[in-house]
Amino acid sequence: METLDKIKQQIAENPILIYMKGSPKLPSCGFSSQSAQVLMNCGEPFAYVDILQNPDIRAELPKYANWPTFPQLWVEGELIGGCDIMLEMFQQGELQTLIKETAAKHKEDESSAE
Repeated sequence: METLDKIKQQIAENPILIYMKGSPKLPSCGFSSQSAQVLMNCGEPFAYVDILQNPDIRAELPKYANWPTFPQLWVEGELIGGCDIMLEMFQQGELQTLIKETAAKHKEDESSAE
């Protein structure tokens, strides 16, 4: 499967998906750590892809997303943004609402993106 097809499939199959360095429990950079933390604080399951384990995705996703940095949060196929946007949305209560509403719509899909 082409890398781009893999990315599109991951985004399509996972309503809440974060591309990050490391995993939510063992993040490999501060921004990924903060982003995973606020996502976990929303209290709903989410999928993740460790871009350090997937150099092809790490190389291709910024071009596809038109977003140069990681982490990247995708919700229902839309790029929400990176760490700063996630933290700001969380502080305003918007992220919790978005994540809870999305999770409620997709209760049956709870899996890792890998």
